[in-house]
Amino acid sequence: MRLKNWIFAVIICTFFSLVLTGCSNSNSNNNSADWAINFVVWDGYIYKISDEYVDDISEEIGEVTKYSDMEGTYSGNFSNKYEKGTKYYSIKGIGTEIAIAIEEKDGKYRKAIRDGKYGEE
Repeated sequence: MRLKNWIFAVIICTFFSLVLTGCSNSNSNNNSADWAINFVVWDGYIYKISDEYVDDISEEIGEVTKYSDMEGTYSGNFSNKYEKGTKYYSIKGIGTEIAIAIEEKDGKYRKAIRDGKYGEE
């Protein structure tokens, strides 16, 4: 009787180990990023999206060429918030080495502040 109980316990432990291992790996192929910030990339630099809106925009300087919410490094004017085709503008009185404006769907322009070279840690 003891041998049966021991075999049963081993089978149960093995079963639960397999189930728990399967559950912990169920999302291992999901590369979706949990971005800490929303950003755009323009001219090789990353710009963090701020809560501030600007009215005094100057000229169009570019647009989003690639949108993705998946982790990775992308070329071009990439964004994890704005879809492809979203326009970038310079801001009157502020150099693009400091900030740019992003045109939103509602016609407002959100300020994005430069945070360094894209792809550098």
